[in-house]
Amino acid sequence: MQFRGNFYIFKIRKYKNWWINMYQRVKEYAAEYHMLQQSDRVIAGVSGGADSICLLFVLLELKKEIGFSVTAVHVHHGLRAETADRDAQYVEKICREQKVELLVYHEDVKTYAAEHKLTVEEAGREVRRAAFKEVLRKKQGTKIALAHHQNDNAETLLLNLCRGTGLKGMGGIPPVEGVWIHPLLCLKRKEVESYLEERGISYCTDETNSEDSYARNKIRNQVIPYLEKEINAQASEHMAETARQMRLLGAYVDSQAAEQEKACVDTDGAGRSLLLKKEFARVPEVLRPYVIHRILCRTAGRSKNIEAVHVRLITELMHRQVGRRLCLPYGVTAVRCYEGIRFTKEGRQSAGGGKTEDMHMTCRVIERTGEMRTFPKSPYTKWFDYDIIKNTVKMRHREPGDYLTIDRDGRTQKLKQFFINEKIPQEERDQIWLAADGHHIMWVVGVRQNQKYQVTEETKRILEIEVDGGKRDGRDC
Repeated sequence: MQFRGNFYIFKIRKYKNWWINMYQRVKEYAAEYHMLQQSDRVIAGVSGGADSICLLFVLLELKKEIGFSVTAVHVHHGLRAETADRDAQYVEKICREQKVELLVYHEDVKTYAAEHKLTVEEAGREVRRAAFKEVLRKKQGTKIALAHHQNDNAETLLLNLCRGTGLKGMGGIPPVEGVWIHPLLCLKRKEVESYLEERGISYCTDETNSEDSYARNKIRNQVIPYLEKEINAQASEHMAETARQMRLLGAYVDSQAAEQEKACVDTDGAGRSLLLKKEFARVPEVLRPYVIHRILCRTAGRSKNIEAVHVRLITELMHRQVGRRLCLPYGVTAVRCYEGIRFTKEGRQSAGGGKTEDMHMTCRVIERTGEMRTFPKSPYTKWFDYDIIKNTVKMRHREPGDYLTIDRDGRTQKLKQFFINEKIPQEERDQIWLAADGHHIMWVVGVRQNQKYQVTEETKRILEIEVDGGKRDGRDC
C-alpha cells in the first residue's frame, strides 16, 4: 500500500516536471521567433479540437508572464449539423470559464466553395482566415495565433512534395509569417493530447478527421503512421527539422535573387517591369526561376496561384520571337520585346487594347494532368488547348474575315453566317465578345466554343479564360 502511494506521488511529480518542460519549450520557441510581446493583442483561432484548446490554455499561461491580451475566434462551418453546434457550445463554455472574450462566426462553407470553385477544405481555410483577419481589424489586434503542431508541419511538407513544390513549399509551415504565429510548432500531436489528458481538459473530436476524403487526411491517417511505425519513429520530427532548414535556405536564396533582380530588371513608376535579356543571361541558372517568380508576384500584387508552370512559360518566352505574349494570373501580361520581356498588369480590355467597363478577362496557363477530367461548368470559364494556338489571344469584337470551326471534321464557317444561323439580332452582333486567335474565333463568349481548340487526351497545356458573368449586352450568356 505504501509502495502504491509512493508511486502515485512520483507520478504527480513526474507530470509536474513534464508540464514545466513542455511549457518552457513553447515559451522558448515563441521567444526565439519573437512571437509575443507585452503590447500584443492576440487573436486565437479556437475550433474546440485538442490542438486549439491546448493553444488557448498555453496562451493563457504565457499571458500571465508576458502580459498580452487574448481574444478567441470560433468559426462554425455549417457542415456537420449537431456536432458543429456542440463544438461551438463547448468553446463558448471554455472561454466563459477562463474569462476570455470570444467571437463566433457562422459561415456556409459549402456554398462558398461552390461560388469560388474551391474544395470544401480550401473554402474552410479561406473563411477561417477571413474571420481571423476581420477580428484582427475590429479589435486592433497585432497577432493571429493558430494551433498547428509538428505533425501538421510534416503533413504539409509531404503534401507540398506530392503536389510539386519549390523551396518555399519544402519549408512547411513557418513559425511566423506577418501577423500569423504558430506557438505549438515545436510540439508533437501526442504531446498536445497528453497535456490535455493529464490536466483533465476535455476537447471536441471532429469526426471528419478520421475520414480519408481529403488528401491531407490520407497523409495524416495512413502515410505518417506507416512511416513512424515501419521506417522511423521520429519521422515527423525529422521532417519538421528538414522544413526548418529549407526555410533558412529559402530565405538566403530569396535574398540572392533580390540582388540579381536589381541588375537585370528595370521598373517604372507605373508598376511595369522589363526583364533585360542580356543581363538576365548573366544570372546564375539556379537563381533565374526565383528572379522571374519575384517579378510575377510583384506585378500581380500577390503570390497565390503564381506557380512553377508560369515561371517555366516565361523562361520559354525569352527564346520566342518578338511580339509573342502570355496571359498570366491576375491580369498580368508578359510580352517578348527586343530588350527582353515586358510585364504589365492590364485592366479591363477593349478590342483596341484600351480600357472598358463592359468586360473583365483573366487568363492562366496550367499543366494538364491525368486527374483533370472535370471541365469548368461555368459558361464564362473555358479551357483551350494552349499548344495549338498560333497567335496572341485577344478579347475583342468581330472583324471582317472572322471564322470558326464548327464540328470535329474541321468544317469552318464565317462568323457572320454563324450569327445568322444562331438567330442573334443584328444590333447585338457588334457587342458580343470573342476570344480570337488571329481571325480564327476560339470562343463566342456565352454562345459557343470552337471545336478545334477543345482540350483532348493529347493536350499538355491548358489556357483557361474567364470573363465576367451575368447579363451581357442584352443577352443572358
